[in-house]
Amino acid sequence: MAAFIAKQMVGNQLKSVKDKISGAIGGGEKDEGGDSKEDGGGGGGEDPEVEEMRREAERKRKEKHEKAEAEREELRQSIRDKYGLKKKVPEEEGMMGNDDTGGRVGRKKKTPAELAAEAAADSEDEEFTMPKNMDELKNKVQDIPQKLAQSVGEVTEKCSLQ
Repeated sequence: MAAFIAKQMVGNQLKSVKDKISGAIGGGEKDEGGDSKEDGGGGGGEDPEVEEMRREAERKRKEKHEKAEAEREELRQSIRDKYGLKKKVPEEEGMMGNDDTGGRVGRKKKTPAELAAEAAADSEDEEFTMPKNMDELKNKVQDIPQKLAQSVGEVTEKCSLQ
């Protein structure tokens, strides 16, 4: 509570000092028109010289960063050459080209044609297919107990109860 009161008392005085300093630096003009940054204005009414200086500073900053990145890339390449490493290809660029995922985390949806082909492949691989006649059905039914006994025998050989 005390900090709040102290801030209220000192805050107004600090604001007046800031206004005086900015007035002295900016040529003594106060911006009362509501175009200041505190009022949410865009700052579009700046002096053309100031805008030009900002653009120049931004251009210099970008050049500085590009130069630093080029130096880093040279260093990376020398390390790759020294140790025989290959440059990684960013996977993001490859994935951006294939944008049918729609922001999904999982795999892409299958088309109806892919689903039908998969179902056909599964039906061919199944052990038990629908028999064409009654004799085939009888043979398969008679084979089931033998297969069951065989698999149970394999399991009992592997496991021993104590």
